Amino acid sequence: MAEPLLSTRSLEPPESFVFPLLSLARHWRWWLDRRLKPEGVTQGTWFILAYLKLGGDGMAQKDLAKFIGIEGPTLVGHLDRLEKYGLVERREDAGDRRSRTVHLTPAAEPLWSKVSHIASAMRTELLEGVSQDDLAACTRVFERIKANAADRF
Repeated sequence: MAEPLLSTRSLEPPESFVFPLLSLARHWRWWLDRRLKPEGVTQGTWFILAYLKLGGDGMAQKDLAKFIGIEGPTLVGHLDRLEKYGLVERREDAGDRRSRTVHLTPAAEPLWSKVSHIASAMRTELLEGVSQDDLAACTRVFERIKANAADRF
């Protein structure tokens, strides 16, 4: 394998942390997109389904966009497609008529089952040889960074 144009070996923290993190995030999305493509699903769509399935069902649309970390118009495009295929529905929020909540439909269950299995298998492959302690440490670091950003942005 050819040496990358940018080698992080010559960098000091925090640069030696940031570049591999960003690269891994982009690659992870690309790898997952490749795995999900035969199902007609993108990583972005899977991510929305995952958030809804794992506790966000019924979340206000604007809160879902913020939680996922995407702009509202980007989420709307995804939701329009998911709604077109009968996988989600948007309802008027009883507490705020200007807001809409997002809900999975029963038709989403078979797709969710299939794509979550694909994502889980890929995660298992890519995390092979990484200890639970290392994963827990990474998670703590990521959560600290997100908390720092929440205080500033």
